[in-house]
Amino acid sequence: MIKSSKPRRQRFFRFNAPMHLRQHFVHAHMDRQLRQKLGINRRAVQISEGDSVKVMAGAHRGKVGKVTAVNMRLGRIYVDSIKKKNARGKEYGVPLSCSNVYITDLNFTDKARAARLKVKGTGEPKAK
Repeated sequence: MIKSSKPRRQRFFRFNAPMHLRQHFVHAHMDRQLRQKLGINRRAVQISEGDSVKVMAGAHRGKVGKVTAVNMRLGRIYVDSIKKKNARGKEYGVPLSCSNVYITDLNFTDKARAARLKVKGTGEPKAK
């Protein structure tokens, strides 16, 4: 993906990356027990709506909740339990970086996602 080791070129690449490459920027580590339970060998997977996450860094460290939205253009996620109020009192979601969270539970309503991850017992395609 990024070929240069120069910070300036890496920033330039990330800023101008097309959407099909930006989906790699919204990956997060999974909980070790979850990986063992589901039989997944990968350490990080793409975050999607409905996943449960725990915040590991920043002002909201320690909070848990479900992902309500993923903004691939900015590389940020929104969690239902983390809100702020504006001057008028309206609540809005706080954008979090994917690198500051880890996944505690995956959402498998999309069977194609389960098949891609090769999760045992959740809609894996049958061999012909």
